Formats: sequence, structure tokens, C-alpha cells
Amino acid sequence: MTLPRLILLDRDGVINIDRPDSVKSVDECVMIAGSAAAIALLNQAGIKVCVITNQSVVGRAIISASQLDAIHHHLKQELAKAGAHLDEILACFDTPDYPTHRRKPNAGMLEEAMQMFDVLPSETLMIGDAVTDLQAAASAGCVRALVRTGKGAITQHNALLKTLEPVALFDDLAHAVDHYLQSAATSR
Repeated sequence: MTLPRLILLDRDGVINIDRPDSVKSVDECVMIAGSAAAIALLNQAGIKVCVITNQSVVGRAIISASQLDAIHHHLKQELAKAGAHLDEILACFDTPDYPTHRRKPNAGMLEEAMQMFDVLPSETLMIGDAVTDLQAAASAGCVRALVRTGKGAITQHNALLKTLEPVALFDDLAHAVDHYLQSAATSR
């Protein structure tokens, strides 16, 4: 693909380490090596970067919205250390039992982001580590990439993946970003 105008990133398992019991505090928000530098490269290339994250921990009252804000503030500080920033963070608090159209695997947050940044699905790349990320991207018509970090190593063997092709596969966010930036540079 040509260089996307918008890159949508799942949070846990793509930018920061995924936890089986969810990220519930600032201390539990630990960056994946290379993810901040990768986002900085996207920023330098003029690509908008938006996080698309299901956060049912808020909907289930495990943490408050203000605690989630603190986690996102910490995430932004960690990114800033590498000269990186996020253009937007969209979070859905719906629980899996009562999902709205915003909760992945539905496409609501992705559609919201594309409208916000005035881009087409063909100009938008979703990078995730879970089948739900890829299902949401497919529903929205976005280009799809899977990273092996987080749930990705397991997800790559999920039979549903075949129904979502084409899906590019990368070791981590840094490798994905390098691939898309180099592909765009060689196609010029």
C-alpha cells in the first residue's frame, strides 16, 4: 500500500505490554521496546496516529475514567521521551456482554477516527494484536496488520484470520512501521 494517512493502533499488546488482568494503573503500563520510537517515525512522516482501545475495565468499574486518563497521561509522557505523540486516543468502556457499535470487533471507533481525520478506509491502516482488531478493521474497510506482540503470537494461528485476509504480519510495531515507511520510500 502507499503510505497511509492515518494509522490506528490497538493499545495493549501493540504499544504497551498486555496483561491478562488488564492494565489497571500507571505502574502496569509498561512500554513494548521500540514502540515509542516507531510512533515517533510515524509522526515525523506526517502520519496521524490514533489509539483505538476497548477498556471494559472502566465499564466493569474495575478502574475509574480518571484512572484511565492517568494511564493515558503516563503513556503520552513515555512517548514524549522518544519524541513521539498520539493525535488521539479513542476508548470504548462497553463490556463484552453489552457492546455498542463502538466496541471492537465492531467498527464504530475506527469509523469515528476516519471521520475525525477526514481519511478514507483505503488510506487507513489498523495495527493490532487480536482478532477483534482485525475484524473491526475489515468491517471498516481498513488495511490490516497483525503484530506478534501481546496476543499476536496466538492470534496468528487463529482460523478466523483467513476470513480477514489480506493481513500483513510483523514481529512488533517497530517492524511494521519500518516496513510501511520503507515500502513508501521505494515506491516514490
